[in-house]
Amino acid sequence: MRRDGNHVPYTSLDSFDILKAAPVAFTGATASSHGDKDNTPITNLFAVTGEVEVGIFGVCTTALTGASGTVEVGVAGNTAGLIAQTTATEIVANEIWLDSSPSVGLDVTDALSFFFVVNGMDIIETVATTDIATGEIYYVLLWRSLTVGSKVEVGTLASTA
Repeated sequence: MRRDGNHVPYTSLDSFDILKAAPVAFTGATASSHGDKDNTPITNLFAVTGEVEVGIFGVCTTALTGASGTVEVGVAGNTAGLIAQTTATEIVANEIWLDSSPSVGLDVTDALSFFFVVNGMDIIETVATTDIATGEIYYVLLWRSLTVGSKVEVGTLASTA
């Protein structure tokens, strides 16, 4: 846990590390690409080691398209546990996505929820229903270690761009 100059633990956002993951653009019309609902492997946004506390939100830079395709963020076994399943076409440019109702100009610090991720479960993005044809979202993760040696890194199918 981070501490100030007097060795007192921070108890606010100052105590979180921040990572950004920027998956490639959605191209779900192409088999086995980002946005293909049958895509294997899934998009691994963040690789987690140990136990951590996290808050996450997506930032849409290009509106998502793709009929009734849905997207969600979570962990294996709870794929919508961090960001609720949302119809892709509801997520448009300049919106912050942290629940099923993306919003332009939302003050994230008032609405951001924090969760415990345990046993090194990676944070994943899942596309369901139908493919997401186009669009771009990057993700910002606030995280802090709960146990010695715990850490989070950008996942293998995302970049830090």
